Amino acid sequence: MEMIPKVLQVLARPNFTVYIYFHDGTVRLLDAAQLVQKGGVFAPLQDADFFRDRLTVINDTVAWDIDGNRDPCTCVDLDPCTLYDTCPIVEDPLKEVI
Repeated sequence: MEMIPKVLQVLARPNFTVYIYFHDGTVRLLDAAQLVQKGGVFAPLQDADFFRDRLTVINDTVAWDIDGNRDPCTCVDLDPCTLYDTCPIVEDPLKEVI
């Protein structure tokens, strides 16, 4: 059985980028700028403050809590397998803080 990656933590950064912390210890960088520009369900995320403030982990993946009630049925979440396979591994930006 193949492992389904689980997201443990997310950290929003400028320009609609997100550091994603996976359960295997890797940190990957998502550039969500093009995704946000598509509009549709992503339209609320075009506001940088909303993008940052509603970013969370729901369903073991990167998600935005659109309604603010942590309902997994009304969030906008991204496929963890796709994120794991397509986002490049980067150094942990919090490494120096710890």
